[in-house]
Amino acid sequence: MKKSFLLLSILAAISVVAAEAPGAQAAFEKPSESVAAPENFAFDSAPGQQAVLSGEKFEFQTEVSRLMNIVINSLYKTPEIFLRELISNGSDALDKVRFQALTDPSALDANPNLNVTIAVNKEKRTITITDSGIGMTKQDLQKNLGTIAKSGTSEFLETMAGDKADMDLIGKFGVGFYSVFLVADKVRVTSKNNNDDQYIWESTAVNDFTIAKDPAGNTLGRGTQIAIHLKEDQVQYLEDTRLQELITKYSEFINFPIYIRRTKTKLVDVETTAEKAEPKDDSDDSEEAKVEEAKEEDESKKEKVSVTYEEDDLMNTNKPIWIRDPKSVTAKEYDEFYPVLARDPTAKAMAYSHFKAEGDVEFKAIMYIPNEAPKDLFQRVDSKYANVKLYVKRVFITDDSTDFLPRWLGFLKVIVDAEDAPLNVSRETVQSSKSIKAINKHLVKKLFDLLKTLSKDEQKYNDFFSEFGPSLKLGALEDRSNVKKISRLLRYRSSHNDDFTSLENYVSRMKKGQRDIFYFAGATVKEIKQSPFVESLLARGYEVLYMNDPIDEILLSQLTNFENKNFQNVAKSNLNLGDEDTNADTEKELETKYAPLVDWMQATLLKDIEKVRVSNRLTTSPAALVANDHGMTANMERLMEGQARQNREAMMHKFMMSQKKIMEINPGHPLIIGLLERVNRDPKAFEQDAHFQEMIKVLYDITLVRSGYNLKETVKDFAGRVENMLRINLGVDPTAEATFDAPQAEPRDKEEVEEEISNREDLLKADDEKPGMISAEELNRMMKEFTDNTNPTADEVKPRVNVEDIVAQAEEELDAEGSTETKEAVHDEL
Repeated sequence: MKKSFLLLSILAAISVVAAEAPGAQAAFEKPSESVAAPENFAFDSAPGQQAVLSGEKFEFQTEVSRLMNIVINSLYKTPEIFLRELISNGSDALDKVRFQALTDPSALDANPNLNVTIAVNKEKRTITITDSGIGMTKQDLQKNLGTIAKSGTSEFLETMAGDKADMDLIGKFGVGFYSVFLVADKVRVTSKNNNDDQYIWESTAVNDFTIAKDPAGNTLGRGTQIAIHLKEDQVQYLEDTRLQELITKYSEFINFPIYIRRTKTKLVDVETTAEKAEPKDDSDDSEEAKVEEAKEEDESKKEKVSVTYEEDDLMNTNKPIWIRDPKSVTAKEYDEFYPVLARDPTAKAMAYSHFKAEGDVEFKAIMYIPNEAPKDLFQRVDSKYANVKLYVKRVFITDDSTDFLPRWLGFLKVIVDAEDAPLNVSRETVQSSKSIKAINKHLVKKLFDLLKTLSKDEQKYNDFFSEFGPSLKLGALEDRSNVKKISRLLRYRSSHNDDFTSLENYVSRMKKGQRDIFYFAGATVKEIKQSPFVESLLARGYEVLYMNDPIDEILLSQLTNFENKNFQNVAKSNLNLGDEDTNADTEKELETKYAPLVDWMQATLLKDIEKVRVSNRLTTSPAALVANDHGMTANMERLMEGQARQNREAMMHKFMMSQKKIMEINPGHPLIIGLLERVNRDPKAFEQDAHFQEMIKVLYDITLVRSGYNLKETVKDFAGRVENMLRINLGVDPTAEATFDAPQAEPRDKEEVEEEISNREDLLKADDEKPGMISAEELNRMMKEFTDNTNPTADEVKPRVNVEDIVAQAEEELDAEGSTETKEAVHDEL
């Protein structure tokens, strides 16, 4: 009983520890013995004819023929899937023999190494995929590759015809193998099982297949070899780079080594037969000279020769660390795995979470937060993004679904491995929307857990928010079910200090009687600090949140409150500081006192503003323009105006520019006090005092700019108004014009114009010349310039070389050697 329980425990754990099993690791370190690719492929017959293999023929079941027709013509999105399916089948066969070896170690005697090897023969247009798995008997070949259970096939065909989408078809059919006919016109499967001889299955995916005992005998030892004869239009899969790309994409994390057999060359030393040397007189040779002569003789017997050989290169070196216990994975391993997942060798992650999810769908996953936000993060927010890679039993399925995570989490990099995901028959998409929602729910929950942990390190979390804060804000707008969780993760600069602060910390610092969370939105923090809208609040000791992200104001208009504290935009007209009741009498007195000035200003600015009123929010600025409760602040108007221009919506742009604001004046500012005194001197002289009207308009323009709005008129009009005020103050006539005696430019001579026209025609001719070509005239001119520049001047002339002197000197040397024939030959050469 104890032994049975122990065995069951081992079997249950094998899928979990497979990647760490010593046998598996050893298989990655040492490939199996080289298995030869079939020399005679038996694919010499013309397309559409029977295979050459002579053996027992079988007819495909009707359902299988229909199934293959669906597979080949409509099931898979891309032909490249065939390699993933065949490698996955090989991996399953390797798992089975390793599982069998737990109770019967002799199962591995024929070949203890477990791996998959891929070989290519470009001349024969073939690919051979060999695994050292459990192999198939003759009966298995007939059953697995020629028939499918009647009920299962019928269900499958009904599903394909009836648009049902809730069936888990994987594991019930051998449709993965039939994907080979996406790229092949002929296929041969050679297989050896420990319980049978080696057999061959061969078909052209027409109507029948042939099974025969392999006349070559047991060449595999154990396992299966699938030989594929490619269609003429599928030769791209004969290229090593293409095969390696597909293995990396789909099968990188298979538990077993995957090798590509490559033909290589290298230089080796080989011995050659040395010619017998002339006998020498040894009387004058020293012992040292004899040793040196022997060394030279040995070296002369060796030469470099190019040798061609085959070698298996390992393709899947990366390990699937997500299937391991998180406690057994080191931080270094997590850091090294992220560039693999991101497909960027320089990529780094700032945080990660390794977890197992249980429920409707069980899966293991690793979630990474990148060190930097992608540059196109918000440019591709409405398009597909491959941030979640779905694997099933370490086989890549898809990364093109946007449903696994909401789009505001498009910056995450996640790998999900589900053991029993309900996939469609082609394994390219998840069928069950319920399962997708379950994965989505788990991933979002783990993201919040990860950020909560990260926020304990204030500096790290601030770095995260600097990169991905806009993503969280987008989430608060879109993901209403998680808006409260997201709001606790938001961070803003504030008047409290220059660091980020959370909304939770802001609430904890609120003053006595403060009911609202005060904020102001602008282009930069520096601009916000200098705004007249924050003056009074800062003077009274209130904290103001500085929001310089374009999405902030839109977000808070939707968020409305945090912990029952409303958000109050200090640029809006309904600003409540909490002391309105205590200052009511004072404010009423000021309104009465400044009523004449308010009337004058409203009459002057009637076309530009909604109204003028005495302010309780200003301390150092003379005036400010505020939006009404339902109007747009300067920041919002700038954003909307830019959007209107970008979309060329003239009506929207016109509407934005026509919105009137409320002008608030500071009753304690000297400029406003001076204007009041001017009005009180003659309250009825409004229409006659043009200079005073001009001052009011200048004040409005200045206030417009200081409040963050754009000038309603042109800059020229604004500058002209200021200039006019300067003229009046200096006693200069407002109508006087500047004097300037401008010298007149002279027309060009007729000859100069004609020369320019002539030069233009030459340029046009040159433009018509072909690239890289020059005319004969241009070449002659260039050669002349080169000759002139390289010929030495009189001062630079060097002694000329006399050829006759060189010949005479050479002849004297030949005469000294006494060889007449050599002399004549060299003379002719000279």
